[in-house]
Amino acid sequence: MSEIPRTDRRRPENRLAYRAAIDRPRLALPGAKAVAVWPVVNVEHWLIDHPMPRQILVPPTAATLLPDVPNWAWHEYGMRVGFWRFLEAFAVRGIRPTLSINGSVCTAYPRVAAAAHAAGWEFMAHGFEQGPTHRIEDQPGMIARTVAAIRDLTGAAPRGWLGPGLTETLDTPDHLKAAGIEYVGDFVVDDRPARIATAHGPLVAMPYSVELNDIPLLAIQHHRADEFVERALAQCDRLAREAVGDGPLSGAKIMSFAIHPYITGVPHRIGLLERLLDALLARPDVVFLQGGELLDWYLGTGDDA
Repeated sequence: MSEIPRTDRRRPENRLAYRAAIDRPRLALPGAKAVAVWPVVNVEHWLIDHPMPRQILVPPTAATLLPDVPNWAWHEYGMRVGFWRFLEAFAVRGIRPTLSINGSVCTAYPRVAAAAHAAGWEFMAHGFEQGPTHRIEDQPGMIARTVAAIRDLTGAAPRGWLGPGLTETLDTPDHLKAAGIEYVGDFVVDDRPARIATAHGPLVAMPYSVELNDIPLLAIQHHRADEFVERALAQCDRLAREAVGDGPLSGAKIMSFAIHPYITGVPHRIGLLERLLDALLARPDVVFLQGGELLDWYLGTGDDA
């Protein structure tokens, strides 16, 4: 890739103007809550024809072999079993997460998609099939196909987008806004939403998480499962203290965490999700919100970051 001129409006630092956290206005959540928790469940379609997006078993020859049955099956377990543990864990606690979903899941796994929709989960588009956005030759076509698949199943177009692996090219924000997407989770730059400039008007960057995320935390860094709960509660404690204080970082915050059925939905880890949800529900200063609800709240605050 050739060097991108510093003045190119498509560069992330030009789309997302720098704003120090201490210079932003103090925001207030409904009900005077300190922290809005945004749970995101990721469900994906891994094609056996391609190298798997992630691996639990490294090939014996250190070279990717196709078909990659064991790593495909690792993910498939999540769609057949792990997802249903998630569905129950959220349902019995009255929490409706946001579902980051490949558009093709709607037809490849209609039982999963229909159950999430029936439970009131918000659908956030996650590409059409699981693979880097950089490899898509026709991004507008892929985005339109993804939006159409979700609209056909739920009756409404998705308002949010999360790139597979949080991948974007320089032109992706323009394509997303042109397709009617209102917020994205790929720009993990703040504890509060911020605006991204596009050729078609602003997108909102929602505070997704790459550290309270079971892929880097458990599948890449190989921490013990308890680390997920400890890290999430430590983050919530700190954000809540800042939110209600009178320091330069005061004001409401958003805490997202991201989980995948094939990682956290397995028998030896599902308990960590249940413990985390119970601990957060016990806090009077926390509210659970979906991405669209966070977007509507933020746009109503008047903050122009």
